[in-house]
Amino acid sequence: MIAGPARVLVATDLDRTMIYSRSAMGAEQFATLAPKCVEIYQEAPISYMTAHSQELLARLAAAVPVVPVTTRTQAQFDRVTLPGSPFPYAVVSNGGRILVDGTDDAAWRASIDDAVRSSAADLDTVVAELKRRTDDSWVKSLRIADDLFCYLVVDLDAQPADFLADWTQWCGRHGWTVSQQGRKIYATPGCVTKSSAIGEVRRRLVDSGRITADAPLISAGDGWLDADLLEASDAAIRPSHGELENLGWNRAHVAVTEHSGALAGEEILTWFCDYVRSVSPDDINQDAVNELEATP
Repeated sequence: MIAGPARVLVATDLDRTMIYSRSAMGAEQFATLAPKCVEIYQEAPISYMTAHSQELLARLAAAVPVVPVTTRTQAQFDRVTLPGSPFPYAVVSNGGRILVDGTDDAAWRASIDDAVRSSAADLDTVVAELKRRTDDSWVKSLRIADDLFCYLVVDLDAQPADFLADWTQWCGRHGWTVSQQGRKIYATPGCVTKSSAIGEVRRRLVDSGRITADAPLISAGDGWLDADLLEASDAAIRPSHGELENLGWNRAHVAVTEHSGALAGEEILTWFCDYVRSVSPDDINQDAVNELEATP
């Protein structure tokens, strides 16, 4: 249990940072790491964590506030069972919603809708333009998420080489941001960010006395939609895979894991625990963490 105000705030992306599909993990890791299922969809397991990652996350969440920060919608997030949950706060829809004890904060969402109306093209305009630029020869589906943003699920082998750059340029002129994460290509309003939502969560945690006013924010993420969160953090880490790795995105205060796949997830959680211990030595027991790190 967290006793008194915590001296660190942790914010972390989920997919390909904390949790992994079988394909994102890779056949060798899936076979050797014996991962535990953390998400079932349509009666099938689809996301996993290693047992070591689960133990580290549970210990971390018992020591300091941990805020999941994801592009998933609330319904998609609710499918995931994470160690340390339920979390007092979570950020979903890329910052479009803040969940407080699992319940949507309607006032935050209203402020987001106002910001989008005043700064970016509306969703219908973006979707119409996206449909004009795509066809069934390489797009498997076009999906609307939370009446806020949209994304394509594509055939990577058939995706036109110039699509991403052209689409990014059009969206940039209309106040939107583009990110490709594997087979998914997201278009999100530029004002809807993980960093703005975590900034609001941090303010509330300080006001309620749950973290100290000078508590550093540390974070992790693998994609372009995580970049603003990593930039806004006092210290951060990203895996050596994913969109940011492919872009060669680096910052002085952002560490990069040695490993990729699910082993990167373990490395990120170890880094979180080490950071918390360096700031608050009594919050995470050294012997317990050493024991976990020694587990095969």
